[in-house]
Amino acid sequence: MASVSRAAEGQKIVQFVSPEGGRKSIRLGKVDMRGAESVARHVESLLSQKICGQAMTRETAVWLSDLPIPLKLKLAKAGLIEVDLPEDAPAEEPKKTFLGAFLDGYILSRRDIKPATLVVWQQPCRNLKVFFGEDKRLADITPGDCKQFREWLLLQKLAPTTKDKRLKFAREFFNAAKDHKFIESNPFAGIKVPAGDVSLRRQFVGRDVMARLLAVADPTWKTIIALSRFGGLRCPSEVLSLEWRHIDFVAGRIHVPSPKTSGYCGKANREIPLFEELRPFLEEAFELAAPGQTHVVGGNHLAKADGVNGWMNCNLRTHLLRLLKRAGLESWPRLFHNLRSSFETELLEQFPTHVVAAWLGHSVTVMLKHYAQVTGEHFDRAGGLKKSGAESGAVVVQKAVQQGIAPSIRLVANSNVSTGIVGLYATPCEPMESFANVSNGGAGI
Repeated sequence: MASVSRAAEGQKIVQFVSPEGGRKSIRLGKVDMRGAESVARHVESLLSQKICGQAMTRETAVWLSDLPIPLKLKLAKAGLIEVDLPEDAPAEEPKKTFLGAFLDGYILSRRDIKPATLVVWQQPCRNLKVFFGEDKRLADITPGDCKQFREWLLLQKLAPTTKDKRLKFAREFFNAAKDHKFIESNPFAGIKVPAGDVSLRRQFVGRDVMARLLAVADPTWKTIIALSRFGGLRCPSEVLSLEWRHIDFVAGRIHVPSPKTSGYCGKANREIPLFEELRPFLEEAFELAAPGQTHVVGGNHLAKADGVNGWMNCNLRTHLLRLLKRAGLESWPRLFHNLRSSFETELLEQFPTHVVAAWLGHSVTVMLKHYAQVTGEHFDRAGGLKKSGAESGAVVVQKAVQQGIAPSIRLVANSNVSTGIVGLYATPCEPMESFANVSNGGAGI
């Protein structure tokens, strides 16, 4: 007895118990129920023929003669028929010419792509498989099919920017298929979705909010939050990659490693100022660091990033949401991105655009589109109601910093001072006297 089951988004699967034992499945893709039930009836006929030795019915014989090769191959693989193909026809079409095999075997198996990117790619790959079916031949997908995919994607409960990104990824995947001669042309080439308004997910995180959040955070999380909000570092990749040797307290520079842009020439790292508001947090973190701790943010956060999903394994978002709840604060969209965006907006009040873009590690175009914000304070200041928020908020934030930090703590650079990188440093438990000979070329700890 053959049965029809429903998979996601209208895909149908015919299942039956093989005469040799074991349950087998024939995936039909996105077909209507009547067509799937018709296949199931013929599968039952073929099963009866194999089990009882009956002659094949005329109806099933005619049905088999008109079947496309891919479905014949599926029946043969299930042990129901033997395929007799023409001499000039291949015994089996290369798997890479089918959508599911192409996406799994080529797109999602690329070793040159960062793990976090592959995780993001899984989402549009899943959309394509659900809509077209994994067994859809790449060459059979037409521009009209792609338009229908776009309309279907627009109906999903996703943010407009997410829909736009997923369609762009689909276009990139099929460009890769074209480049490797799996298809002659890209059916997604002319398919576009109006780009979503990224400003809808922006939210300026003010100094008063930061003070309340920092007040409930432990020292490790104070460092994470401060590096994001008062250093503009990408979180988690840049925050967790930062080491003490990257910080020059004397010259007032931070050499930021940038895993996200490391694949671009000259973009593996960048230099930023040791911003005045960030300094107290880093000094406190240095005082509290464990002996021999190399990274600014301690704990096992960095080790988690070695997993299959890369930086997503760190899952910093979950704990930040807990801190917001503890502080009695509402969460905002794109938690860490908006911390960085808020800081960049403040920097634009004081420094030229190209300077801020260089410090934050992206182009001016990207900065103006995705980071720079218009705040309520801008309106107030334009009307003469308020002074600069960077000045008025500084005192509020300082109250959240633990007292008792020695203001004289400084890491003294060795002969690499001109690079802004501290190559040698003492452990946090070392008395200040041990730094005396470092500047004279003495051995550091």
